[in-house]
Amino acid sequence: MPMWEGRFSKKLDERTNDFNSSIKFDHRMYKQDIKGSIAHSKMLAKQGIIKEEESKSIIDGLNGILEDLESGKLEFDPNAEDIHMFVEAELTKRIGDNGKKLHTARSRNDQVALDIRMYLKDEVTTLIENLKKLAGTFIKKAEENTHTIMPGYTHMQRAQPVTFAHHLMAYVEMFLRDLERLSETYKRIDVSPIGSCALAGTTYPLDREFEAKELGFSKVTNNSLDGVSDRDFIIELLSDISIIMMHLSRISEEIILWASWEFKFIELDDSFSTGSSIMPQKKNPDITELIRGKTGRVYGDLYTMLTVMKGTPLAYNKDMQEDKEAIFDALDTVNLCITTLDPLVETMTVIKENMKKAAAEGFINATDCADYLTVKGIPFRDAYKIVGNLVKYCIENKTTLEKLDISVYKKFSNVFDEDIYDAIDLINCVNKRNVLGGPAAEQVMKQIEIAKKKLNV
Repeated sequence: MPMWEGRFSKKLDERTNDFNSSIKFDHRMYKQDIKGSIAHSKMLAKQGIIKEEESKSIIDGLNGILEDLESGKLEFDPNAEDIHMFVEAELTKRIGDNGKKLHTARSRNDQVALDIRMYLKDEVTTLIENLKKLAGTFIKKAEENTHTIMPGYTHMQRAQPVTFAHHLMAYVEMFLRDLERLSETYKRIDVSPIGSCALAGTTYPLDREFEAKELGFSKVTNNSLDGVSDRDFIIELLSDISIIMMHLSRISEEIILWASWEFKFIELDDSFSTGSSIMPQKKNPDITELIRGKTGRVYGDLYTMLTVMKGTPLAYNKDMQEDKEAIFDALDTVNLCITTLDPLVETMTVIKENMKKAAAEGFINATDCADYLTVKGIPFRDAYKIVGNLVKYCIENKTTLEKLDISVYKKFSNVFDEDIYDAIDLINCVNKRNVLGGPAAEQVMKQIEIAKKKLNV
């Protein structure tokens, strides 16, 4: 029976109970709920609100529940309203009236706010570690490809030469920003609301700082109304996760393109590909397609919480129960995507010759050709036009800038000389871009060292 049944004269309708219950999804916070209750019991005894022996009985009972849940001896009651009521009811069943004293100077409003913050602290720590590992895999792949020439693109058109390492390190930069955002969000999660009670604190002489310290929080909330009704930290974390998913979706899109016959820049390992039920030649990049698709799902979790919170007055409202399914789903999804993408990238084969061939056929050294003329004294706009005509000539004659005879070059400008071939050599084109953040091997190695230092790898 519900703990709050004293006010009511009728039994709760079964449909209402099912609709109202959250045990089917909030049971995953059982460790945090029990740990929080143990700290609360210690604080109550410390402050003389309950007796030491009562606290010891409560703590022993809670540890027994935790042990039985972990071993599978005890199962969650699907009829319980939530994880808090389940634990309290089980505790009272085991130790009697002392169990009923646990909820002194506490409400489910500040209890659930505490549980979700504790749970998310653990989850953010795990997410950070998973993301660091993925970034490390990208770095390792980059180290293997600092001289692998590929075309860089704008508007999905071949633009200028870069290396595959430089391309991969762009994603590492994204992941580093993701890690910074998660670290900042963690600080705002790491605040204890316990002691806020329902909304207005309590008349009991609590030691909120003691309880917060017992649970590993850096500080306590300053306002009891905000303490129970704040879900900004969940929205912020959902925003962080949505950005991570956007980054994963972008690299997934590129992997899908690179693995196609039209590009064939990479070959996915058989263990991270699927086939067709009707076309035996197919090797499909289903993993990355799913990541791309699941990104929309996580965006939906973010919009769910923004919409839930936009019209809720202070303080706690039952709408806020919707926070858990949204954040749990987003965390499960992003961790699954990261831990699946990591070995996919680690095992994929880079087809270097195809990357270089695409770079050579894309006239991506045209800017370097124009720069060559500019250095020789021709205004850039005039040089731009000359090289444009050269590219047009190459297309019409099915050749490339590298293959043109010097006599042809001179038809377009007498300034051209034999040194043009060094100027438009793709490796030289890349390594001449030796500015901070550029694709030259020297600069990419600097990017790798900076990233390694930030990741402590």
